[in-house]
Amino acid sequence: MTKVIGVRFRTAGKIYFFAPGKFDIRQGDNVIVETARGVESGRVVSGPKDVKDEDVVQPLKSVIRLANEEDRKTVEKNKQKEKEAFKICLEKIRKHNLEMKLIDVEYTFDGNKILFYFTADGRIDFRELVKDLAAVFRTRIELRQIGVRDETKIRGGIGICGRPLCCSTYLTEFSAVSIKMAKEQNLSLNPTKISGVCGRLMCCLTNEEETYEELNSQLPSVGDTVTTNDGLTGVVHSLSVLRRQVKVVVNLEDDEKEIREYQADELKFKPRRKKQKVSKEEMKKLAELEKGEGASKLNDK
Repeated sequence: MTKVIGVRFRTAGKIYFFAPGKFDIRQGDNVIVETARGVESGRVVSGPKDVKDEDVVQPLKSVIRLANEEDRKTVEKNKQKEKEAFKICLEKIRKHNLEMKLIDVEYTFDGNKILFYFTADGRIDFRELVKDLAAVFRTRIELRQIGVRDETKIRGGIGICGRPLCCSTYLTEFSAVSIKMAKEQNLSLNPTKISGVCGRLMCCLTNEEETYEELNSQLPSVGDTVTTNDGLTGVVHSLSVLRRQVKVVVNLEDDEKEIREYQADELKFKPRRKKQKVSKEEMKKLAELEKGEGASKLNDK
């Protein structure tokens, strides 16, 4: 077994594991560690715990030290320098007339590298921009192109639910979201209602997907023929999945029809076992929403 601690470098960022070494480290402490891109300051989000040796990615680096007051001052200074670097980079982008949108600037703790995050519609030749920035800051410069979901994660905001965005508060990684999830949950397929601030499908569509799959497997589909407990036959008109209620257009005498509501237990039908299919028209209408559903690489260390 190997003892490790979990360290996060950004709010809602990916958790990386380090060896606590000789230090008595607890959850909530700030530590100084060495990462692939240099010395960094991070917050401990999971205290020391033992994990199996085969679950540890080697080499496992040790904590350099617990952050002290001087380290905290360094972090604050870097934040101020990031604001100045942002302004300078904007001027250089305008100077080179580049079609790119600067999103964020990040200094490594030791100041050996500055990362500039930006979005763009396509590939950007920023070689001259890098040269100009290197001449100004006299340190290593890295420009990293990110997607719109990463942009929203950095900037944060309020979702249509009225709460802070999931991606900027607790989601460490983006999951693939599909139109079928909205279909499975009987949500409106209006793009404005199922899209997040970033313009992509809302991440929260994945939260209840498994529950709806399980419930839907125990219910008929709209359009299915069912038999009621009083011997009538009819066609499913609509469903209330969570209440397990089914509205059925039942066939009465003299070819009359009537919409009646039943509990699923009161009907005989063949339960569906597959996810609902999305029509070609729906897929065509919402295809653009599914573009860019990739994993985030913001926090690669």
